[in-house]
Amino acid sequence: MTISIIIPCFNEEEALPFFYNEIDRVAAELREEMLELIFIDDGSKDNTLEILKNLARQDNRVKYISFSRNFGKEAAIYAGLRAAKGEYAALMDADLQDPPSLLPEMYKAVTQEGYDSVATRRVTRKGEPPIRSFFARLFYRIMNRFSKTDLVDGARDYRLMNRKFIEALLSMQEYNRFSKGLFGWVGFKTKWIEFENVERIAGETKWSFIKLLIYAIEGIVAFSTAPLVFATLIGLVCCLFAFGSTAFIVMRKLLFDDPIQGWASTISISLFLGGVQLLCIGILGQYLAKTYLETKKRPIFIIGESNVEGM
Repeated sequence: MTISIIIPCFNEEEALPFFYNEIDRVAAELREEMLELIFIDDGSKDNTLEILKNLARQDNRVKYISFSRNFGKEAAIYAGLRAAKGEYAALMDADLQDPPSLLPEMYKAVTQEGYDSVATRRVTRKGEPPIRSFFARLFYRIMNRFSKTDLVDGARDYRLMNRKFIEALLSMQEYNRFSKGLFGWVGFKTKWIEFENVERIAGETKWSFIKLLIYAIEGIVAFSTAPLVFATLIGLVCCLFAFGSTAFIVMRKLLFDDPIQGWASTISISLFLGGVQLLCIGILGQYLAKTYLETKKRPIFIIGESNVEGM
């Protein structure tokens, strides 16, 4: 049996030596099971690729795929799944925030307990800025309320999957990918393992608050049409309010001959309605943009160089 470990990397030159030593130690615990280490260099600007090449020369288990530019973590995950030859595949980050020590337990659950995948979630967000933790939890509540896809709060991309699960993910070749949603959408029997939040072993996080916000918006758009319904309801409420206001003004003029004065209130209402219109157009624009990108049929990634056969 072979387990393919897929590790997306973007400027991880500081963390890679620590990760390799830790995963090599865990490989010894798995004993007869063979590991295939597939590193995806997502257009790194540092020495990540050179480190991967050196590791590949020293260890024939190490495979690498280097993108022609930065295509994003979602593209890296898809490339790794396509390259995986093992009966099982695991996704994890190179910064050791996904503890490799959990792999033996995860492997046992898939091979002996009848699960198709084993996923992980953080039970704490220790070390994260409070504002980031607040919006992260808010995102999961919104997704679970307005989407049919089940997303677990604190869920990581770190998971172990059997070949059936892998093939289901590969069958979805959409350009706009949101793996956390895809994991839940394909279904299958999944076991969840909880662990305490772990700080990065080295280097700096590549996910700023703005990038996470954009990622969350992409996830909501990819797996829910609720924003379109929300925009429709806002428009309906504004129309009803406008109709009621007009009726009130007409009746007041006819009954009391009292014209409505106040240019400030008129300007405020106009600005409010203009903002609502722009919001609704923006929501619609997000869905149109995603559709536009899908119809182009561009490749999800482009490989610059690799030592993986068939890629």
